[in-house]
Amino acid sequence: MNKVFLIGNLTRDPEGGTTAGGINYSRFSIAVNRRFSKDNEVDYFNIVAWRNLAEVCNNNLTKGRKISVVGSIQIRNYEGNDGTKRTSVEVTADEVEFLSSSNRSEASESEPAPAKKEKDITKLKPVEEELPF
Repeated sequence: MNKVFLIGNLTRDPEGGTTAGGINYSRFSIAVNRRFSKDNEVDYFNIVAWRNLAEVCNNNLTKGRKISVVGSIQIRNYEGNDGTKRTSVEVTADEVEFLSSSNRSEASESEPAPAKKEKDITKLKPVEEELPF
């Protein structure tokens, strides 16, 4: 079984588009703090979302936003432009949940948000179709 669960912050705004076959995609990366790290080490993960989930991510995610991602790890080997063999590792998202508000300036430091607002719940699953690769 190949399943990964990550919680982290977006390192950049999503880059989205449509494939030649008309399928929406969204690419972004998140920074995830390592558990039990004395030096506050961080790992960076490249994420790709497809179809409806991609559209929601492209329209709602911004750099710095905290999210959770459930998906699977995909490893691809390819040859670079200079002829060297390379490996690409990314997480294909099945679910994305928004854990912080889209506009941090909305929350006042003097007024804590109610417990129900701590999680901006947006949990979506992509349409069950085959991926285009």
